[in-house]
Amino acid sequence: MRRNAAPTLGVDLFPGADLEEVNARAGLQTRIDSKYLITPAAYATLVARLAEDDDWSVLEINGRRQFQYISTYFDTPDLLTYRQHRQGRRRRFKIRTRQYADTGDCAFEIKLEGAREATSKQRMPYDREHAVRLTGEARLFLEDVLRGAHRMSPPDRLAPTATTNYLRYTLAQRSGAARLTFDTGLVCSSPRGRIEALPLWAVESKSTGDGSGADRLLWSLGVRPLRISKYCLAIGALTPELAANPWSRAMRRWFGGGASERATPVRR
Repeated sequence: MRRNAAPTLGVDLFPGADLEEVNARAGLQTRIDSKYLITPAAYATLVARLAEDDDWSVLEINGRRQFQYISTYFDTPDLLTYRQHRQGRRRRFKIRTRQYADTGDCAFEIKLEGAREATSKQRMPYDREHAVRLTGEARLFLEDVLRGAHRMSPPDRLAPTATTNYLRYTLAQRSGAARLTFDTGLVCSSPRGRIEALPLWAVESKSTGDGSGADRLLWSLGVRPLRISKYCLAIGALTPELAANPWSRAMRRWFGGGASERATPVRR
C-alpha cells in the first residue's frame, strides 16, 4: 500500500458480495452522485453506523475487498472537457480508460452528465496494453455514444492528459438501489508532474434519487457535499495557471494549501 493511504478500517465490518450480486442490486450506470471528503475520524464513525443497520455488503472479488484503480483521462490540447466542467455546461463528458490493477481488467468509459446532474456511464472492455491511448474501436464507440447522447461529434485531437491512482472499496445496499464508494491514497499525475493527496476519504453516494439514507447519515455527521472531480482536481493541482474555482474547496482540503508547490515536476 502506498505511504499516504489511510487505514482500511471498516472493510471487514460488512458481509461480502460478489460483483454480479452488487451489479444486480446497485449497478446504477445512470444515477445521482453526491460526493464528500471526510477525515479518518468521521470515516470511522460513518462505517460503524452503516454496519449497525445490517443493510450493506462490501464488494469482494477473489477474497479482496479493496482495489487499486488507475484511470487515464483523455482531452484536447486546449482541455475542452476540463473547460466544459469548469463552466458547468449542461451537456458535458469525460473520456477515460480505467485499469483494475488487482484483477487485470480494463475498460474504456465515457461519463456523460446532463439534466438534473444525472450521470450516465457508457463503457466497453479494453486491452490494458492500450490503456494510455485510444484505439480505432474506442474512437468509434466514443462517436456513437456522443452522437446518441448529446448529438455531437467527438473532438478530433485527443491525448492522455492526466492519470489518477487510488484505492477503493464499494458498499452496496441490500434493501434498495444505492451504492457507496470509499477512495483513499489518491495520487495524480500529468505531463506537468505528480502530486499525492492528503490521507482523507472521498465518499461517493450513488443512488436513483436525491438524498439516500447514507447521504442523510453523512449530513447528520455535519458533512456536506463538495464539487469533486478527480480529473479536474488533477489538472487544477498540477496546472496552477488554469482557473479551477468550482473545485477550490476540495483542492485545498485534499491537497492542502499551495498544492502546486507540493507537486513533483516531471524530469525530462
